[in-house]
Amino acid sequence: MKMERQSPGRGRRWAASVVAVVLAGCQGPFPQTTFDPITSIGRDIDNLFMLVFGLAVFVFVLVEAALIWVLIKYRARPGAPDPKPIHGHTTLEIAWTLAPAFIIALIAIPTISTIWEEAADPPPDALQIDVIGHQWWWEFRYPDLNVVTANELHMPVGRPVVLNMTSADVIHSFWGPRFTGKRDLMLGRTTRLSFTPDSIGDYSGQCAEYCGASHANMRFRMMVDDSTDFEAWVTRQRSGPPDLGALTPLQQRGLEVYRAVRDPASNSCLACHTVQGISAGVLGPNLTHMGSRTTIAGGILQNTPEGLAGWLRDPAAVKPGSLMPNVGLTEEEIDALVAFLLALE
Repeated sequence: MKMERQSPGRGRRWAASVVAVVLAGCQGPFPQTTFDPITSIGRDIDNLFMLVFGLAVFVFVLVEAALIWVLIKYRARPGAPDPKPIHGHTTLEIAWTLAPAFIIALIAIPTISTIWEEAADPPPDALQIDVIGHQWWWEFRYPDLNVVTANELHMPVGRPVVLNMTSADVIHSFWGPRFTGKRDLMLGRTTRLSFTPDSIGDYSGQCAEYCGASHANMRFRMMVDDSTDFEAWVTRQRSGPPDLGALTPLQQRGLEVYRAVRDPASNSCLACHTVQGISAGVLGPNLTHMGSRTTIAGGILQNTPEGLAGWLRDPAAVKPGSLMPNVGLTEEEIDALVAFLLALE
């Protein structure tokens, strides 16, 4: 039977396709890269990683080169006598004992130094922020500023920051890839991260410990502002809710929907959320200034009328396992509630 041979052109096309797919993974942007840190401790961790990676590459190349050399030099040849076994080689044994010890020392010294630096006490003027992980959203409290917000962490550039972290339920892990390493959050225990951001910008963060059905949807944003913008943000957050007497008719209707007690009563908005001067629920995010935020639903939706309406219509469809119930809002109620919530700036 005659076999068909694959044309060279077809093979080249397959190879080009594979190369194109591989190179596609090298395209940016990379919002959660760890290789472009914006804090000194982040750069120390990055340098430590590159040192360990470089040593690993060096060892790999050295071992593989030695293996290839041995395979070629001592390969079996026709008519050659059997190789003579050698028992013990003191110099070689000393060398392969000391070499790994030297490499481990090269890794251990900067590793311990980095650990000590990360665990060092922050300066007294550091901004204290309490971080509470929930299924599946983040609560940020500024105890010295009397500010509470959700899913968006604001910090002034150039000022040391201390994150005092705990969990309201299961184990979570706070990870801002461009700031520093990860840190677990556990119920009944407080862990800490400290750093000083040195670049203004909007950066992505993520829960890095599997915590349930919507673990991958537990995101947050870390916003580094200049001092003027940060003070302006704090002033807005410390102000009260908007003048209820100035609400439009649609927003007023949304306030009525927000206040409505449903059956069961625990499914009402005011039972779970805080809006200063209106409600004091603590199960869900504080909504006092929700209209000023850029994202909702744990950072997975843009805070737009369309995004907010989709979330209110069916939270579980947007976020699997969502603890926010579907209270059966009508389209008219959704439109009104969206208008009211976005007015909370």
